[in-house]
Amino acid sequence: MDEHSLGFLLSLLLVFIALSGFMASAETGILALNRHRLRQQAQAGHRSSRRILKLLAHPDRLIGLIRIGSHVGNIAAATVATLLGLKLAGSAGVILTAGLLAFVTLVFAEAGPRTFGANHPERIAPVAAFLLSGLTRLMQPLIRVVNIATNLFFRFQIVKPGKHSLNTADLRHLGDDVFLPPQNQRMLLGVMELDNITVNDVMVPRGEVQGINIEDDIDDIIEQLRRTQHTRLPVYRGELNDCIGILHIRNSTRFIGKPGLTRAEILQYVREPYFVPEGTALPTQLLQFQKLKRRFGLVVDEYGDVQGIVTLEAILEEIVGEFTTDASGNHAEIQPQADGSWLIEGSANIRDINRQLQWQLPTEGAKTLNGLILETLETIPESALSMRVGNYLIEVLQIRDHAVKAARVMRTQAASATTA
Repeated sequence: MDEHSLGFLLSLLLVFIALSGFMASAETGILALNRHRLRQQAQAGHRSSRRILKLLAHPDRLIGLIRIGSHVGNIAAATVATLLGLKLAGSAGVILTAGLLAFVTLVFAEAGPRTFGANHPERIAPVAAFLLSGLTRLMQPLIRVVNIATNLFFRFQIVKPGKHSLNTADLRHLGDDVFLPPQNQRMLLGVMELDNITVNDVMVPRGEVQGINIEDDIDDIIEQLRRTQHTRLPVYRGELNDCIGILHIRNSTRFIGKPGLTRAEILQYVREPYFVPEGTALPTQLLQFQKLKRRFGLVVDEYGDVQGIVTLEAILEEIVGEFTTDASGNHAEIQPQADGSWLIEGSANIRDINRQLQWQLPTEGAKTLNGLILETLETIPESALSMRVGNYLIEVLQIRDHAVKAARVMRTQAASATTA
């Protein structure tokens, strides 16, 4: 047997296995890099980062080149291994070398290099990008032919490429991958979830709206303006459905204390009301507030009756969270108890409860705790009772004016809806 030809074949076999392994590690290493960090490094003048971004800008060329190199290496290695088997032991040697090559390829040309590339992308990617950039220019015609054939294959929809859109779960993983601070990640999730929320979910219900009845005594109106903690109040005649406009409290300083104040003088500082159709999605309403330079709207139903008020601050809180820093004091209507339960007013908004306590009470139907209880019972309770909604035990404590005024709620491990 010619020792020179045997040594030559062994050298070729090692070269082709190394080529296949390099392509595998290059693919995993480059694709595992953090794109955000790459762009920052490229802006700082890192040549290798710019080279990698240039390759990633044309993923079809990059993948085409890697696939070509990997297949050439695997096929050439199989051919050389067959020749070696024939030289060493004839037909039996071919079978032996085929089995041995399969193991060697798996370890040294696939699994091993890919694992190394995934674990050390910063070490692999710069070297791989330098070599692949040169190979891309050298093999441009062949890569183009492969890409044209691939595009024709998908154009005829023999296999349909799927479109992938980010959901909240994907964004959570993305936030982890790019090392987003928790607050920033919560804001991104809040933006994505806005499409599933309407003004009805965040509005102050009509029964809780504080406003100025212009028909009240002037002294009572002045006292209300002095005591209010709100920045804007609706002004109406008799009832909220007959709303005249919105008064900014800072404008009240121009007439408070003025002798002989009249209602007409107060109305001079009232801005015309802005009405919002119920069911309006929060992204749409946010754009409307921005376009009209408004911060306060009256939510109305299809009959024009006022259902509540929505503010710009309420929408922003869906994105950034509560503006206050003391979580335990965000809502006076939600109070902790010594046994681990929470005393909650029936008028408390379910979304506020979930946000403050990190719960998952259902929000698809009713908007308040009272509404959730009545919706589950399908009747107005006549006396105190206990019920279970999902993983939450609710004990009705106070009923007045055909509504639940207070309830004790505790999170449990049950998953049914029952009453007792």
